[in-house]
Parts: sequence; C-alpha cells; structure tokens
Amino acid sequence: MTADEPTILATSASFRPGRHGLLDMRPGPIHYLAAELAGAPIAPKICFLAQATGDPQDRIGAFYSAFAGTEFTASHLQLFPMPNIADMRAHLLAQDVVWVGGGSVANLCAVWRVHGLDEILHEAWQAGVVLGGVSAGSICWHVGGSTDSFGPDLRGFTDGLGFLPYSNGVHYDGEEQRRPKMHELVGRGILPDGYATDDGAGLVYRGTSLSEAVTDREGASAYELKRAADGTVAETPLPTRLLA
Repeated sequence: MTADEPTILATSASFRPGRHGLLDMRPGPIHYLAAELAGAPIAPKICFLAQATGDPQDRIGAFYSAFAGTEFTASHLQLFPMPNIADMRAHLLAQDVVWVGGGSVANLCAVWRVHGLDEILHEAWQAGVVLGGVSAGSICWHVGGSTDSFGPDLRGFTDGLGFLPYSNGVHYDGEEQRRPKMHELVGRGILPDGYATDDGAGLVYRGTSLSEAVTDREGASAYELKRAADGTVAETPLPTRLLA
C-alpha cells in the first residue's frame, strides 16, 4: 500500500522514551500516523535513515529495538562507510514509510546528493511512499530552516531538497534560539515563508500543500510564518489535531 498522493510528514515529534536511557524507545503516535497516511495500518514497512548523525550503530540498533514486537516491519539504509543495500532505489520504493532521524541537516543533504538519494527519494515520494522525519528529518524536505549544523549558534540553512517550497522551523518551543532565528531568516528574505512546529507537533503535506497540523501532546502547536513588506513576520498558530 502507498499513499494516494505524494505525502510528507515533517515533524518535531518522534519516538516515545522508555525507562532505560536515551536509546530505549517505542514508536510514537506520529509513526502510526505515517503508516495510516501510507494506507498501511497492517504490517507497515518502515525504513530508517540516520545519515544526519553519521549512521551510528547504536542509534540504528535502537530503531530496530523500538519496533520489535510491533506490527511494523523495520529496515534501515546506511551510507557510512558504504551503502548496506545494493539497490537503494528498489528498497526505498518498496517501503510504506521512510523515516529520517535528526542531527545535521547540512551533512544529511550533502551525503544524500553524493549518492543520488535525493533523486530516489523524490521518486519514492511521487510514487506514494510517505516521507517523514524529525528535526533535520523535517527541514530536509523544505527549502531550508534554522540549523545547528555549523555550531551551537543557529544559522540559516538554504540548501534543502526543496520538495516543499517553504521554510521549516523545528523545536520551536524547545530551544530558545529557534523562534527568533526563524523570524530573522524569513524577515530578511533569506528563507521563504513557511511553517514551524513545537516539540511534539508535525505537519502533513499532501503534494506541496499543507493538509493539517498534528501533535502527540497537549499544548504543542504549529505555526504559519509570513513576511510582510516591511520585513516583519506574522506568526499564526494553526489548528492542531491531537493524535490518539
């Protein structure tokens, strides 16, 4: 099963934490939404891409552990030190969901382009595979956003894949630099108008249009950011559906 139209789930939401440290995780409501969007509520196939953190084996292992014993069929595609799958295109096109982890969005997009993965992901998106992710895995589908890829002081990133013609702000309420930096980047015209998500919130795009905003926790919101002629930025909260 695949989505009935190109679908992207761009989020500041991810796994539910377990009780035994950072790598003890369980699927969150956002992953079940991704499967639902793909039309695959039974045995959905989900592939994890962790290039934003250099494909660390502990994170990849935690991904498999998170989905063990669930209805999901999990796999991963790594690029460090070399691809683990000979035919990346066939594998990704056979998935219901591609889930991209957080980290450095600048490194993520650069490595994807070296391997031609940007073109494969675009084909998968057009074929109905749901593209999703958190943080860097959210910004990457857009024109760009604010990033700590270059250091702890946030900078603008403008070299996203551009499947979606908007800017994207993540962790909007979780990190103090995020909101003012997005206002600065959009206000100065470095980034186009776009959308932002609090921790726990996500954006569902059908084609290149925003379909809805969702959240996995009470109080988290999504926002539309629009630049006025005088360079000020209007921030409008969006109606946000709480996921079960």
